[in-house]
Amino acid sequence: MNQDQLLKLQQRLLNAEEENKKRSQELSSVLDEMKHIVARRMNMTENYTGDKKQKTFPRKLPMHLTNVYYYLPHLEKYEDAIFPNVIFGQQRTGVSLVMGIPTVKREKQNYLIDTLHSLLYQLSEEQKKDCIIIIFIAEVDAEYVKSVAESVKTSFPREVQSGVLEVISPPASYYPDLSNLKKTFGDSEDRVRWRSKQNLDYSFLMLYAQPKGTFYLQLEDDIIAKPDFIESIKSFAAQQSQDWMVLEFSQLGFIGKLFKSEDLPFIVEFFLMFYKDKPIDWLIDHLLWVKVCNPEKDAAQCEMEKSKLRIRAKPSLFQHMGIYSSLAGKIQNLKDKDFGKNQLHKAHNNPPAKVDTSLRIYQQYTLEKVYKGQDCFWASAPVAGDYIRFTFLNPLEVEKYLFKSGNMEHPGDKLFNTTVEVLPADETLRKELVANGSKFNYPATKDGYLKIGAFENGIAEGSINQAIGKIQAIRLSVSSDSPVWAILSEVFIKTSEN
Repeated sequence: MNQDQLLKLQQRLLNAEEENKKRSQELSSVLDEMKHIVARRMNMTENYTGDKKQKTFPRKLPMHLTNVYYYLPHLEKYEDAIFPNVIFGQQRTGVSLVMGIPTVKREKQNYLIDTLHSLLYQLSEEQKKDCIIIIFIAEVDAEYVKSVAESVKTSFPREVQSGVLEVISPPASYYPDLSNLKKTFGDSEDRVRWRSKQNLDYSFLMLYAQPKGTFYLQLEDDIIAKPDFIESIKSFAAQQSQDWMVLEFSQLGFIGKLFKSEDLPFIVEFFLMFYKDKPIDWLIDHLLWVKVCNPEKDAAQCEMEKSKLRIRAKPSLFQHMGIYSSLAGKIQNLKDKDFGKNQLHKAHNNPPAKVDTSLRIYQQYTLEKVYKGQDCFWASAPVAGDYIRFTFLNPLEVEKYLFKSGNMEHPGDKLFNTTVEVLPADETLRKELVANGSKFNYPATKDGYLKIGAFENGIAEGSINQAIGKIQAIRLSVSSDSPVWAILSEVFIKTSEN
């Protein structure tokens, strides 16, 4: 292809972009219409697969989206193939950040729940109110979709109820026949099919997410996130003065890519044009080339222009943790070198104490190490009656306490149904507690401890009533069996001396 042809192609694509911008408002209105249709579907059915057809839905794709017929002509045969099955969600809108996570069935190991634990780890209530995480189960196997949805709902009941988490799946009719795709770039038939379906999955998820918030963040189902990732993303986006198209918070593939929601209809249309031809990260690069590169200029000039639209943030906020790919038989040990070393524990200068626990300690991760700030404490699943105890060598006036469970690599290994108890040094007071059952508005245990707090979302912190006097020991008591192992990543006992 000569330069004249390239210039003509570029001009045609630029003209198409202008036309797409004109249709952007119409597309947004259609997406709003989709949202209302989805809401009606949620009210009308609780089936997981979309096998039951709802007669009240529109039987044709709205005219504003008829371009989709050109790229996916099979949709003309189906009535509502572009509308998602909403498994659960509160139809939250108007947030700053929408996160999209496509997930598919893997042969050996699923990382979705760990990924969600990592994303939700240490998010404040305010941050949770201003974001949505959409899990797109990109499968049509009814039993599998149901099992994943139930797993999410069981693991995160509060987040589902509040609307932070939404789970959707596609109708089976959304996907075209992917059995006879042209093999390109030396990829096998399976790989071409896998990457083509992946492009369709991203497109479906982006269209659903578009009207819900200001920014859209593309994630994967096998990552870990830094605890402050939302604040870091908002801060970095606010610092940009130029007209960017994508902000990158990971150097790997399509992980951690931030888009303006208003740009998504145009981006999705480009994906659908070439979904059978190239992987998603290549398509993004080609889209940037069309927008800013001049064929008459050299490659260095093109890269410089693209860098103005695609801006990389460092250090990375997301790290790939999966080993087994969603492509059968593929092993991938991808790691983002810019992510840095994970901080798995936090050290504090705690007062001298003897530590002991009934929990079964895992390898070298002892209770003494977390108390001294040398490493985290890790133990197998606690059962009712288990305890972790810190007995001070000398009774102390303790002002505050902080216990944090779970860490970045294992955010789900938290303490649940666990209380914080203190043992007064005053023996007379202890006898009174045993006799009366409470003191200072705190319930007392049969062995003289006062229950002053409890773990919530893996964290226990608070102040200690100084009227209790000096403290001999602090105990963490487990009241019910836990389905997961437990990590203590931070212990801080604040006294007047430290």
